[in-house]
Amino acid sequence: MAGDQLTVLNALDVAKTQLYHFTAIVIAGMGFFTDAYDLFCISLVTKLLGRIYYHVDGAKKPGTLPPNVSAAVNGVALCGTLAGQLFFGWLGDKLGRKKVYGITLILMVISSIASGLSFGKSAKGVIATLCFFRFWLGFGIGGDYPLSATIMSEYANKKTRGAFIAAVFAMQGFGILAGGIVALIVSSAFDHKFKAPPYSVDPVGSTAPEADYVWRIVLMVGALPAALTYYWRMRMPETARYTALVAKNAKQAAADMSKVLQVELESEEEKVAKLSQRDSNSFGLFSREFLKRHGLHLFGTTSTWFLLDIAFYSQNLFQKDIFSAIGWIPPAATMNAIHEVYKIARAQTLIALCSTVPGYWFTVAFIDYMGRFAIQMMGFFFMTVFMFALAIPYHHWTLKPNRIGFVIMYSLTFFFANFGPNATTFVVPAEIFPARLRSTCHGISAAAGKAGAIVGAFGFLYAAQSKDPKKRDAGYPAGIGVKNSLIMLGVVNFVGMICTLCVPESKGRSLEELSRENEENDETDQTANATARTVPV
Repeated sequence: MAGDQLTVLNALDVAKTQLYHFTAIVIAGMGFFTDAYDLFCISLVTKLLGRIYYHVDGAKKPGTLPPNVSAAVNGVALCGTLAGQLFFGWLGDKLGRKKVYGITLILMVISSIASGLSFGKSAKGVIATLCFFRFWLGFGIGGDYPLSATIMSEYANKKTRGAFIAAVFAMQGFGILAGGIVALIVSSAFDHKFKAPPYSVDPVGSTAPEADYVWRIVLMVGALPAALTYYWRMRMPETARYTALVAKNAKQAAADMSKVLQVELESEEEKVAKLSQRDSNSFGLFSREFLKRHGLHLFGTTSTWFLLDIAFYSQNLFQKDIFSAIGWIPPAATMNAIHEVYKIARAQTLIALCSTVPGYWFTVAFIDYMGRFAIQMMGFFFMTVFMFALAIPYHHWTLKPNRIGFVIMYSLTFFFANFGPNATTFVVPAEIFPARLRSTCHGISAAAGKAGAIVGAFGFLYAAQSKDPKKRDAGYPAGIGVKNSLIMLGVVNFVGMICTLCVPESKGRSLEELSRENEENDETDQTANATARTVPV
């Protein structure tokens, strides 16, 4: 099998870590920085949107988004992301990674700016316009998932490939952190400049007219990092694996990588022609051969990402509700509209700084030593443990002396999500499938994750509502409460552990060995069968 490896691909596999690796991480990573900023910044401003557009005269509490509106605002970008992952994942295998890469970035820049410029004569008009542009923002973000992962995996060497792909994904942590910091700066500046009394003192005056600019600025800032990296994305050459194995242009692949690696490489056009004629390089996604070789692996990557994102997004999008429930954010009536944004942003920034960001970089540091399987299994295990530890004695954590303990435990679930399945579910699908289907399969896996995110985001919104009408958000039916919702999330994480058994270990192997693209005879190649093992031995 090794003898059939193309020289250009082998050169990439054994290359020492060089400047072009870090350049690729930054270029791809800034897309993920933007993705995370755009997806999660909406949770910082939804309560402000409720105060501005859904104020009710005489109400004891500030206005909140009605259940259907809140679900749409929070979830529409996730729906767009799911569609974008499937579409751009497929397109990345058809047209090439580089051609599609620029399209997603342009879509993200335009939609970020347009989201902040949402217009309308009525509240419904503004929210409908916002949802329209957030869908297309999500569509562009969705394309970034399979393309960034595939490009990084195809550029990386096999020794540190996991760390490089994880580093791209780790930029998501900085994006979440940046969203909180931007919201802190903007809300602090506006709160200082435009003084307003708390809602309990003056319900109408507590929302300064200038508050409408706060959420718009926060959303529009997301366009900046994406716009700044467009030029560099367009200068990246197409990956050698796509050019040689999918486009069948060995000469161009060798020329591109000669410039990148700064060494002379042979084009090997005859070997490319020979490889392309093999049965192992011709079956399609919906073929029996794909099901036999990669069906279990695709089930593993889709199911684990789906289950992870139910827990991850239900926590992330609704942190502010959990913090309010335990008293970490004061009652809404005791604050003005802009100061409430500041308090929510402060809480989310602290969580990102203390647990989310460190968790990502722990994965980067250890993934090529511990392996993907061990990190994912460990992450799901500790997420399960901490979820149950929060849920079962939930009343204990709501008492004032124990609130800091709750935040620490809650932070640890985030830490082990990121030093665990949140990173590995992104890495593995970019490594184990054939080049001609790699972007598509990663897109399918990621789309399954976003389906889980939608279940988590919409489901948790209703499920977490208290049975006590006084503690329930306006317009919501009775739910099962935060305690029972956390127990449900613990069970979801446990099932994620079981599904991890279907995910293969990809540490230290070349992409062609993992996808079995170079093998000549499936029945006689015992080495190839070893790569299909799901549990490392």
